[in-house]
Amino acid sequence: MALRRSLIRCALVLLLAAVGGSIGAQAGPPDSTARNPHAVQPERPTVATHAGTVARGWVELEEGAEWDRAADGARSFVAPTNLKLGLAPRAQLNLLFNLIRNPRLSGASLAMGDLTVGVKYRIVDGDRILGDFAVLPALKLPTGAIAAGTGTTDFSLLLISSREVGPVAVDLNVGQTRRTGDGSDAPKIAGIWTASFGFPVTGPVGGTLEVFGYPRTRGPQATDAIAALLVGPTLLVREWLAFDAGMIVPITGPQPHAFYTGFVWNLGCVAARRVCRER
Repeated sequence: MALRRSLIRCALVLLLAAVGGSIGAQAGPPDSTARNPHAVQPERPTVATHAGTVARGWVELEEGAEWDRAADGARSFVAPTNLKLGLAPRAQLNLLFNLIRNPRLSGASLAMGDLTVGVKYRIVDGDRILGDFAVLPALKLPTGAIAAGTGTTDFSLLLISSREVGPVAVDLNVGQTRRTGDGSDAPKIAGIWTASFGFPVTGPVGGTLEVFGYPRTRGPQATDAIAALLVGPTLLVREWLAFDAGMIVPITGPQPHAFYTGFVWNLGCVAARRVCRER
């Protein structure tokens, strides 16, 4: 019940922020694929995602590396990968997996985490209240190595609102995950909320600022509520290639301090030429 109330509050925050941000916001194009399809649409480095989708038939790769240090001094490493494929003008397939090294669980070697398959679908663009609004249902399969995954099958649903307020790109997310099992491996219900802000600094250099959190969970693997701050620069090297780096600082709860870096690479169209031309 407490988790449900927390998610309701997050949804209200999302709605109120979207309403407030609509004042003076610049409406985007009616279809995000109307832009150059070879231009990267980074979801890195934030925890949040945006409502944009890769053009139909085009592929984009997001790769990162994150070094964590917990309050007790324990260190771990994760390399997240997100492969995005444009399915339709408003739909994008996401394939996500992690390489994980956690000495407390699996020794010093890297292990493969669970595979997540999701489809982002843009419902509306340029709405006065919701901006560009999308949903991202996803299914996580217990494919990871022992101690590198949760051992559960997870279903998650993420609500995404994106807009531009002057030069600032604003992405607001709220979501919930439900897992199989009895809660002994991972909490059966978990949530997430994020507010991300991307902005230009000078030339190809930009910046990212994000506040994100996870409501308190219940069960044998219960965790306290987490809130954290992410901040760092971004660099657009080419229209189709961007890099990022920065840090994550806990505000409250058991969130480790972290340093991250990564890139986003638009690989181009892998479909037939006709599909690439039509987008």
